[in-house]
Amino acid sequence: MPTLKELKTRIASVKSTEQITRAMKLVAAAKMKRAIDNALASRPYSDEVTAVLQSLMARVDVAGHELLEDHDEVKNVAIVVISADRGLCAGFNNGMFRMMDRWLADQSLSSDAYAKPEYLVYGKKARDHLRRRDANIGRLTVDMKPAMFGEQVSKLVAELTTRYKAGELDEVWLVYNRFINTLKQEPTVEKLFPLTGLADSAVEPEHLSDFVYEPDQQSILNDILPLFLRTRITQVFLESEAGEHAARMTAMDSASRNARDVIDSLSLQYNRARQAAITRELVEIVAGAEAL
Repeated sequence: MPTLKELKTRIASVKSTEQITRAMKLVAAAKMKRAIDNALASRPYSDEVTAVLQSLMARVDVAGHELLEDHDEVKNVAIVVISADRGLCAGFNNGMFRMMDRWLADQSLSSDAYAKPEYLVYGKKARDHLRRRDANIGRLTVDMKPAMFGEQVSKLVAELTTRYKAGELDEVWLVYNRFINTLKQEPTVEKLFPLTGLADSAVEPEHLSDFVYEPDQQSILNDILPLFLRTRITQVFLESEAGEHAARMTAMDSASRNARDVIDSLSLQYNRARQAAITRELVEIVAGAEAL
């Protein structure tokens, strides 16, 4: 059985840990509020840009557009992975990595291109996970801040579109955590290139009203495609950031509650041990007095 000194030391240690987790919870909660507001506020705009693009694709002959056509053979696959830079956020990172590894294993059964894809990595945790697997990391960006999203997204879109048009990439996928609510973040795999998925889900032309386009439909399509890509990837970054702070706040709240439970349990042990020691000393005193 631990001594009184050992119990007292453990209680002090757990109290110190509980203070740290409580402080981290408060910081994460403040950041989470801003991140969730940003993610939810941008969703309607992102959805509307997608709807406009789908509507335009239903009216325009997309044949021959480089970003809207599948390549004859899938040889080179790029995966954009967005994770957190820090841990202590429960299964936010590891849950996404497990899902990605399972998905890649399934895809590798049908195509060798998925056996060794190129990774475009955002976040230290994704970097560490992929380095342990000796993965091919083509782009690495860490210590991301919301103020950097615009610049980083523009660079990423320019690189991906240029390489896809040049035939260097045949498919591009996004892997991230989609924010559902404070308690749930959903690991998601989403195809970015080619944009055939949007074309397939576009409204049938016979159900559409006719419009007059200025200057012309193809010019509008060429302008709205980069806008859609920037909007979509920016939304993914915002979703990931909101999910990270929500997961960390929840994890630190759980850790703080567990620390309080441990403190209560250790305090009970300490009080029992102290009471036993006092009782034993009284018994020794009484026994000594009777011996005299």
